[in-house]
Amino acid sequence: MFVIIGGLVVLGSIVSGYLLEKGNLSVLFQPAEVLIIFGAATGALVIASPPYVLKGVIKGIISTITGGKGYSKKDYMETLLLLSELLTKIRKEGLISIEQDIEEPENSAILSRYPEFMKNHHAMRFLTDTLRTVMTTTVSPYELESILDNEIDTLHEVESKPVKNLLNIADSLPGLGIVAAVLGVVLTMGKMKEPPEVIGHSVGAALVGTFMGVLMCYGFVGPLARRLEANVNHEREYLNVIKSALVAFVSGAAPQIAIEFARRSIPHHLRPTFHELEEEVRALKAKPVAETVTSS
Repeated sequence: MFVIIGGLVVLGSIVSGYLLEKGNLSVLFQPAEVLIIFGAATGALVIASPPYVLKGVIKGIISTITGGKGYSKKDYMETLLLLSELLTKIRKEGLISIEQDIEEPENSAILSRYPEFMKNHHAMRFLTDTLRTVMTTTVSPYELESILDNEIDTLHEVESKPVKNLLNIADSLPGLGIVAAVLGVVLTMGKMKEPPEVIGHSVGAALVGTFMGVLMCYGFVGPLARRLEANVNHEREYLNVIKSALVAFVSGAAPQIAIEFARRSIPHHLRPTFHELEEEVRALKAKPVAETVTSS
């Protein structure tokens, strides 16, 4: 929603200022310039992007424009509750007690209470793979932290490639606008025998190319890429919260302490307070399993 609002503010401000100066909007309507700039930019993006990166660019743009769901305070709270349940069960019954939960998450009495988490394939795999590693090996806390950092960095690098390519395209738009303008000037040179108003219209049309290239770079595509970059960073922050709890628990911390490590890793504006988390944990413990699953 904010992306659309921001775009409307940019467009409205420019058009309003132009009209205040008695500008003619029809002069800005230049389909040929649009075709040259955006056609060349699209082609450059295809050249620079392997299929999976191109797919990531398209998916990221659509998700950003349509207001794709990011991480909220509620999402972090549910993640903390899930981790609390799993770690408490491990502490009471041993690692073997969660084997069924991580091998068949869809049939898990614990995981099935958190359908939104189960829809997050990256987080789901991150959690279950880590617990499998802890169950089947004697990995030390330092080794586990290194493994998880490496996985988060790898995932972040892959998800950042669409952002980098989109930023490169944004940087190229002013140059492509100049290309369109130069082509317009070339066409104008063939009209030198025409009346001044014809030549003036042709020169104005050529300059619209430069205008559009600069506007799309700094007013739309560049900010859109930065918003997509922020979404990618949010994914990294979210996985770091899960990592903090697991590493602390493997290091010997009690479940409550491990969850506190995770809570303190949450960005401040989304972080539940200690009392909020404590109340949710108490409420969860007070509910029978069947009731919790039904309410989900």
